[in-house]
Amino acid sequence: MSDNQTVRLRGHHLLCLLTYKGLGYSPDFVAGMTATAGRLLAGATVELVEGADDICAPLCLAEEHPHCHEATVPERDRRALSLIADHLGRSLRTGDRFTFDEKLRARLRAAYRDGAFKATCELCEWQPLCRDIATGGYDGTLFRSPQETT
Repeated sequence: MSDNQTVRLRGHHLLCLLTYKGLGYSPDFVAGMTATAGRLLAGATVELVEGADDICAPLCLAEEHPHCHEATVPERDRRALSLIADHLGRSLRTGDRFTFDEKLRARLRAAYRDGAFKATCELCEWQPLCRDIATGGYDGTLFRSPQETT
């Protein structure tokens, strides 16, 4: 796990955070995702990683069949980074660091709502729920500051 100032994230979790409402694969996953959202809101920097990140690394060690070992997950990461990079007009690579601030969240949420990341999320079982959250204005999501609007 990284220090409190840096959050190690895999590509597709950048998108998962946008629609995150406290639901997940297990109570441990939910706790990790909620803690990660809180650290990012407090100003921690994102560091892009391949494979298990600060959200799923503890689960990969603790669970017998963690979802992060499924064959579709690295493909989701690759697609997410490629589509996000295209949308932002810049490259995104493992090791890159940036702040996932309010402005970036708003920009990615608008793109998500408009279907820009559909090719990434179509491989995910949570896609119908996330689509509904996005079309509903991201109400109740946990990765947002109190003054943030969508």
